[in-house]
Amino acid sequence: MQAAIYARISSDPNHDELGVERQLADCRAMAARKSWEVVDEYVDDDASAWKGAPRPRYRQLVEDIRAGAVGAVIVWHMDRLHRHPKELEDYIEACQPRGVLTFSCVGGDLDLSTPDGCLMARILGAVAKNESDSKSRRLRRKHEELAQAGKLAGGGSRPFGYLADRRSINPPEAAIVREATARILAGDSLRSLATDLNRRGVPTVSGKPWGVHVLRRLLISARISGQREHHHEIVAQGDWQAIISPAETARLRALLTDPSRRTNRATRSYLLKSLLRCAICGSPLRSRPRPDGQRRYVCAKGPALPGCGGVAIMAEPLERFVVEAVMHRLDSPALGAALSGAPAASSAAAAAQLETETGKAQLDQLATAYGEQEITWAEFLAARKPIEARIQAARRTLARLSDLSAVEPYLGSSSELRERWDALPLARQHAIVAALLDRAVVGRAVRGRTAFDESRVEPVWRV
Repeated sequence: MQAAIYARISSDPNHDELGVERQLADCRAMAARKSWEVVDEYVDDDASAWKGAPRPRYRQLVEDIRAGAVGAVIVWHMDRLHRHPKELEDYIEACQPRGVLTFSCVGGDLDLSTPDGCLMARILGAVAKNESDSKSRRLRRKHEELAQAGKLAGGGSRPFGYLADRRSINPPEAAIVREATARILAGDSLRSLATDLNRRGVPTVSGKPWGVHVLRRLLISARISGQREHHHEIVAQGDWQAIISPAETARLRALLTDPSRRTNRATRSYLLKSLLRCAICGSPLRSRPRPDGQRRYVCAKGPALPGCGGVAIMAEPLERFVVEAVMHRLDSPALGAALSGAPAASSAAAAAQLETETGKAQLDQLATAYGEQEITWAEFLAARKPIEARIQAARRTLARLSDLSAVEPYLGSSSELRERWDALPLARQHAIVAALLDRAVVGRAVRGRTAFDESRVEPVWRV
């Protein structure tokens, strides 16, 4: 008899293959007792059959069975072959017409060419599937309990900012986390931040360069503020040290998970993009360079463009004028008075984030109630509207607090900002301007005037 041995283990993070070696040893001993020739050994290490992980050697085994190269299959236990009934049926279909036997070191033989053998295989497969489902339920409940208690679940590589124990802070990495938090809240883009970290040679935990998605995942993680997260929701205070405050996490999550935030936009080259309006028709001015390459803003007119075409202004002198106005605004008593009456950023952010999460939970409960026919569609719509309004208001509060973060270091000290302005990334410059300027209304040019005309520009300030 030409026999094949199949061995599999679901989890082998160290890839030492000790588990499959034990299976192979028992299967070889069975083949020796039966005086069978082992034509090949098929091993899938660290491959969960229940999770549907790729099993290339199992697929090769089935192909060799169909080709007639295998007369019997030896496994340590039947659940090493299959955990899903559908997969078992495909295996039976391959073995049945060729009379291929399947032997288990701890479960006996199965002749899949007979109805009784197929019945027994299906029973064993159903038992294995139920065992996997039960294990999954237990694991889900365990992770839920750990989350509610604020404990770590363990597993995986250590998180950035922490030592190998996953609880103690790694000071150099924690400094990077705090720097990244401050820069993102101040208006830097994820892309520019990732580029800067890679330029400075700051590695990730795995030693690879920073990417936008990796950086975003780190900053919206609740664990860096000492909070436990479960299914993307903050559920408890964690039992480890915090790197940043919960209020900062609330602001980061609001900023980086905003549905209106696009991460695939082209690199910004116009400082005042989205901040200019036409005085004639009220449409946003768009960036349109002249044929000679000089940058300018225009009220664009054409297909799918709502503008009137009546306003155009050169970008560089306009941007210099607006930046100078922002510098002057930073030192104005009116701005200081407006901000002094605002609530503390940390407490306001925490309250707004709590309102957002509470609203989301209420929407989930409302959807469940409608799905179970406890309320009518009309009642569902009536209850949903005020909840969504509260969520939107909370998000606006968080967005406003994030906007103010860009100018907080420079309030009453425009001289410091002047010194650093040219070295700031364009995204940070835009965030500083947008924190104070709601829009600038640009009027039509006066015929005969070639120099920049300040009277054409009317700033409308946020604060």
